[in-house]
Amino acid sequence: MSEAVPVVGRGFAFEDLRVGFRFRTHRRTIVESDLAAFINLTWFTEELFAVEENATDDASRAIKGRAVPGALVYAFAEGLLLPTMQDTGLAFLSATIDVKAPTLVGDTLHVESEVTEHRLTSKGDRGLVRFANRVVNQRGEVVLEYNPLRLLKRK
Repeated sequence: MSEAVPVVGRGFAFEDLRVGFRFRTHRRTIVESDLAAFINLTWFTEELFAVEENATDDASRAIKGRAVPGALVYAFAEGLLLPTMQDTGLAFLSATIDVKAPTLVGDTLHVESEVTEHRLTSKGDRGLVRFANRVVNQRGEVVLEYNPLRLLKRK
């Protein structure tokens, strides 16, 4: 294959996007092994996440079921969004994160995203794009919102 062959799976370049552009990701269910691996990797040893006994029937617990950290929800969202910036994303620059509701083991999440800012850098060889991302569970509830500013390649 000596001629140029396009690569499949490339993410959005700066020119592919505009303010108001919207999309959603595929879905992913959080399972118990995801929570265990995340706790072991990050040392999020808060008992709310790390202790299973009485998780579903303890009347004193504010959250019924196996709650997962907001950081895990955010990490899942970024993983779901990866195909949109594969080979085009240069940097994650900033974001605010707002946890809106609990997420539990067994919840299935997807991300709904909208471009809210779109401008060239001062050099003009790449672009800055801010997204409003909403992480939504299988019941249509928004469980987390964040607004990353990303540096993206131009075509």
